[in-house]
Amino acid sequence: MTEKKPAPPAAPTPIDPHLVETLGEIANRLDLSEIEVAQGELKIKVKRQSANAVTPASVAIPPLPVQQQAAAAAPANEGVRQALVAASAVKSPMVGTAYLRPSPETPPFVTIGAHVKVGDKLLLIEAMKTFNEIVAPQAGIVTSILVEDGQPVEFGQPLIVVE
Repeated sequence: MTEKKPAPPAAPTPIDPHLVETLGEIANRLDLSEIEVAQGELKIKVKRQSANAVTPASVAIPPLPVQQQAAAAAPANEGVRQALVAASAVKSPMVGTAYLRPSPETPPFVTIGAHVKVGDKLLLIEAMKTFNEIVAPQAGIVTSILVEDGQPVEFGQPLIVVE
């Protein structure tokens, strides 16, 4: 008789460094003293303290139990990411295919860290064999490019974040 051994517990999911960096940037930009994210049943808490309040030196975040991490990791990360880019993202005005460069041999219209002015071309969206220019609605710095060259996009989908 062969006896089955129980499977070893799954290793905890590592913290997404991109998510932590993005949350830090948002906290600095919006002058927030605290951002709290819980993945089990998605809970988000944002807090701003008055100028004379004391801010703690560090905050420890206890890890979630392994079962909750596996079950909630994907939806929670996606929900947080959508909330973060919603405020300053340039959204697609149509369904089509996004192109970050005018042709495969040329450099992209913009890169992360690029300074743009109102009306600067950010990318193209091909819809019904027509290339539509997507331009910067505000001056600022490109902090995120949320699509890849040649990727299909939906109406209202965030494309590029200009802050």
